[in-house]
Amino acid sequence: MLFVVEGQARLVRDGQVHALTPGAYAYLPPGTTWSLRNDGAGPTRFHWIRKAYTPVPGLEVPPAFVTHETAVAPVPMPGTDGAWATTRFVAPDDLRHDMHVNIVALRPGASIPFEETHVMEHGLFILEGKAVYRLNRDWVEVQAGDFLWLRAYCPQACYAGGPGPFRYLLYKDVNRHAPLSPFRGRR
Repeated sequence: MLFVVEGQARLVRDGQVHALTPGAYAYLPPGTTWSLRNDGAGPTRFHWIRKAYTPVPGLEVPPAFVTHETAVAPVPMPGTDGAWATTRFVAPDDLRHDMHVNIVALRPGASIPFEETHVMEHGLFILEGKAVYRLNRDWVEVQAGDFLWLRAYCPQACYAGGPGPFRYLLYKDVNRHAPLSPFRGRR
C-alpha cells in the first residue's frame, strides 16, 4: 500500500500509469508488477506499508486499485455530527483484505470520548494538526509528522485541541485471527 503525503510521483502498475499527488492511495496486492518514480522537481514523501498477505481459503486476493482521499467520502462516527470521521479506502466488510489503512479526522475540539482497545497492534502517522492522545494511562501531545505504534489492547482516546483539523493515517491488520505463536503456525 502506498500513500503520498508530499510531492508527486508516477506509479506504473501492470502497465497502467497513475499520477500520484498528496492524498493518493494505491493498493498493490501480491503478484502486482509496479514501479514508482518521482518526476517532480522536489522531493516526494510517501508511506509504503509492506506486509506479507495472509490468504484465506475460498477468498480471492483483492485487486489492485488507485484512488485519492478526495474521491472517498468520510464516514462520520455516530453521534458526532461529523466532528470525528473516517475515510475508508477499503469497505470494512470486504474480507479479502487483511489490512486497512484509513484516515481518521477530528475537527478542533472533537474527541474520541471513550477509551477504546483493539485486538491488534496498529500504527498512526499524524498527517495534520495537533492533539493529545491517551496511551494506557498517559496523555501524550502529538502533532503532524509524529508516528505512534500501539500494542494490542492498549487503552486509547484522543482530544483534538486545535486550532485546525487533526488527521492521521491509521494502519491495522483486519479480518484474520491474530497469530498465537511467534512462528505464525510455520516451523
